[in-house]
Order: sequence, then C-alpha cells, then structure tokens
Amino acid sequence: MIRLGEMQRLTVVKKVDFGVYLSDRDSDERVLLPAKQVPGGAKTGDEIEVFIYRDSQDRLIATTATPKLTLHTTARLRVVQVGRVGAFLDWGLEKDLLLPFKEQTRKVAAGEECLAALYIDKSSRLCATMNVYPYLSSESPYQKDDRVKGTVYQISENFGAFVAVDDKYSGLIPKQEFYGNAQIGDEVEARVTLVKDDGRLNLSIREKAYLQMDKDAHKVLDIINRFDGVLPFTDKASPEVIRRETQMSKNEFKRAVGRLLKEGRIQITERAIRLTDRPHE
Repeated sequence: MIRLGEMQRLTVVKKVDFGVYLSDRDSDERVLLPAKQVPGGAKTGDEIEVFIYRDSQDRLIATTATPKLTLHTTARLRVVQVGRVGAFLDWGLEKDLLLPFKEQTRKVAAGEECLAALYIDKSSRLCATMNVYPYLSSESPYQKDDRVKGTVYQISENFGAFVAVDDKYSGLIPKQEFYGNAQIGDEVEARVTLVKDDGRLNLSIREKAYLQMDKDAHKVLDIINRFDGVLPFTDKASPEVIRRETQMSKNEFKRAVGRLLKEGRIQITERAIRLTDRPHE
C-alpha cells in the first residue's frame, strides 16, 4: 500500500522518459518518481526510499527528498507566505505545505517560524496544523528536576500553558506555576516537576523555592525601584494585584518580602513597602 505522508521503500516497476513508476510489492498501486529524482543507475526491480505527497494537481507523487516532518510528527517550519486560504510553510519539498487559517492557534506572518504537525485533511491532502497536542509523544527521556526547553503552543485559563518539550514531547506548566508574559510560539526554559503516570510532563518556569527566593527578592527590589523607592501596596494586597504587578504568587511575594525585611533592605508601612537607605550590617 502506498502511504501518503510517509517515507517508505517502493519498487521500480516501470521506466519511462519522464521518470520511473514505483509500487508496493503487495498492491497494484503505482506512483511516479520524476526523472530528476531517480537515482543514477536505477533499474526495474530496485527498491528506492521515497516520501509520498501530492503535486500541484493533487496527484500522488514520490520524492527522494526528506521532508522536515512526516505524517503525525511535529517540527518548527518557516512561513514562506500567507495567502487567501492560509499560510504556506517550507517543509523541505518543492511544493510548500498549507497551514489553513482554521488550523492556526495564532496568526502567523511570512518569515517567522511556527511549530506544526502534519495530518491528512478530509480531502485526502496533506496539511499542517498548529494544534499539535494529539501528535506529541509522552515517551520523553526526562525525569523530575531535569531542565528542559520547549515551545508554548496553547494557553488555557483553566489549565495553564501547554508546552512541546524539544518540540515533540508533551508538557504542561500548570496555571499556578505559569507567570510572566509568554505567548503562543515562545520558547521557554523549565524544570520538570512531575512525570505523570502516562508519561506527560508537568513543568515549572521557576526554581525550587529556596533557590527562587533569592531571584524573587532581587526582582522585588527592582520593582520597588521602578516605583521610585515606594511600592504602593504590601504583602497583604490581593493575589490579583500582586500577580499583575510582580508576575508572582502571593506566597512567593511574601517570602521575597520577608527575606528583604530580614536583611534590612525594606520597611513595611500600613499601605506601602519602602526601600531603606542601606541594609543592616
């Protein structure tokens, strides 16, 4: 069987002026490998590894070129142009790959890269999608506390930020761990906090508490300085205010403020936090 969107070894069954016809030994289906793709010296009966896709007239065609992704896999692809029906991606073949508008989780522009998966649409054509969740692997090599990199591909108010670790493994930064202004398409560095029973990864973009406290304390100092030395709220403010102004949880903010207070770097009044002239010796 000739399989669309996959690399496979097919047999040369007929030579013609414009190429060779290939077939699977177990079927009568044939597909053309154009002459410019035929390896030198190829003859009837030889096996050739090819990728199967469709040409500009929607006919099945073979190529010896290796695409940047195959069926149900993911890869970062460059946007070549945006047309009437969607964007077109460079996937290493002569014919660019269509990313329909309905398969875009954010608008993409020519020249940028996006993480995409390859699927077959209802018209039996190969297309790209930015909805990569079903195509990510849960068989990563990572363990708890490993450091990883990945691409944010979806953000949920209920669950947090979904991340494709190494652009191919399934990860999630839970809502309570997701701070900052990361957007879909951004690359993030994170720490594995949990490997679930199904192999999917829980992540955090923050360090362990005792390490993060130092970073948070410096961050709070920077924020107070931006407010000219007087922060117009304290650690008793609402979690929403603290998150909005500091990108930290209330507990993290309280720990950082406690560290600075102990070091004599700040004073806390009823409604504000002020920098002191200098820390205690």
